[in-house]
Amino acid sequence: MTSVADIQDYLINLAPPELGESWDNVGLLTGDPTFKVEKILTCLTLTPDVAAEAISAGANLIVSHHPILFRPVQQITVATVEGKMLLDLIQARISVYSPHTCYDSAERGINWQLASLLGLEHIGILRPQPGPEPAAEAQGAGRFGDLPAEFSLAQLNQLIKQALKVENLQFVGDPEMRVSRLGIACGAAAEFLKDAHKHECQALLTGEARFHACLEARSRGMALILPGHYATERPAMEQMAELLQAQFGDLKIWASEVESDPLSWDCDGESA
Repeated sequence: MTSVADIQDYLINLAPPELGESWDNVGLLTGDPTFKVEKILTCLTLTPDVAAEAISAGANLIVSHHPILFRPVQQITVATVEGKMLLDLIQARISVYSPHTCYDSAERGINWQLASLLGLEHIGILRPQPGPEPAAEAQGAGRFGDLPAEFSLAQLNQLIKQALKVENLQFVGDPEMRVSRLGIACGAAAEFLKDAHKHECQALLTGEARFHACLEARSRGMALILPGHYATERPAMEQMAELLQAQFGDLKIWASEVESDPLSWDCDGESA
């Protein structure tokens, strides 16, 4: 019998908790480690429609990148959408695990996956943290690396759209500027601009950014590439399902089939 604890042990090894940010809420967030697991659903964000999919399909565990109960709560009741969803999951005996920033920063986590997808060479860590031993290899958040060739920003944008399978993206910078080194920080991580600049990156790829971060990028003479929060992280949760399936071959494991990007683009009056 495979238990929640067995899956938890694997996820801890894949994305060690010490890689998580201090403000984050990671790990087993609801459920019982002794519960039996036969079906696992992975997703980027646990929303009511994803929860309904898990319940309908008889899932025992949800691995959600973004944590539920991210901020302290005083009540869990049906009066709120999140409260009702949590109560439904608890009643269905579905446990929830969130790796979040641990998975972002893991050795083969989201940022590394994005760097590999784009063919970056000499991949390094944007914000290193020392290993447990003085001689240990550094680990940490964000990645950077050299592109296989120098691109114009316009060319790089096209490469990123193709790699992430998106039709549109936002960006800061001159389309003709040259980019040979790229920083990567998935999700909403424009705070890594300073780190990318320190590592001589001409551009930073992240999902989304605030207006003032865009101004900061412009003032630094750097490009900022924004294909969307969903686009930079959802593929890694599909990869998570594949990793879990390879490890636990007797279980049924899948990435949510109902989850979708909440944002749409309006192109000439039509949604893209």
